[in-house]
Amino acid sequence: MTTPDLTESSGPRAGSRFLELVSSAGGIYGLIVVSGVIVVTRNLTGSSWEALLAVVGTLLVFFAAHAYAATLAEMSHNRIAFAAALRAGIAESLGMLLIGLIPVLVLLLGVTGLLRPADAVWLALLIDVLLLGFLGWAITAARIHSTWARLGGALITAGFGGLIIALKALIH
Repeated sequence: MTTPDLTESSGPRAGSRFLELVSSAGGIYGLIVVSGVIVVTRNLTGSSWEALLAVVGTLLVFFAAHAYAATLAEMSHNRIAFAAALRAGIAESLGMLLIGLIPVLVLLLGVTGLLRPADAVWLALLIDVLLLGFLGWAITAARIHSTWARLGGALITAGFGGLIIALKALIH
C-alpha cells in the first residue's frame, strides 16, 4: 500500500496537501460510503439530527476500520513496526475522514434549520457527486494529458455517487 506523499510541492501548500489526502482510495470510498449512509439513514431515522449522528458515526467507524486494515497491510508488505505502520495507515485513511466531513457540514445546515432537512440531504448528495467528479478529473489529470480520459475519469468516479442518488430516488 502506498501512503500519500505529504512533502512540499508546487502550488498552495494547504490545498495540495488536502488534495493529496483526499485523492486516495480511502477518500473516494469515503464519499461513496457517506452517500450511501445519507440515503439509508435519512429514510430510516425520524430526525435530521439522528441521520447526521448516524452518518458521522459510520464515517468514524469506516475510517478506523480502513486505518486498521492499512496498518496491517503496511506491517505485512513493508515489514515495519506497529507504530510506523499505524502512522502510515492513518495517513492513508485520513482523506476518507477529511472529505467525508464536507457533506456532513451540509447536513448540519439542515439540522440547524439554515436549510430544510430534505434540501440539505439532496445538497449533500449533489456535493458528493461533484466532489467525486472533481477527484476523478484531478487524479486522471495528474497522470494523463488527454481531455477525454480526464472527462472519462470524472464521469466514472462521479457515476458511483450518481448511482447512490438514483437508488435514493427509487427508495423514496
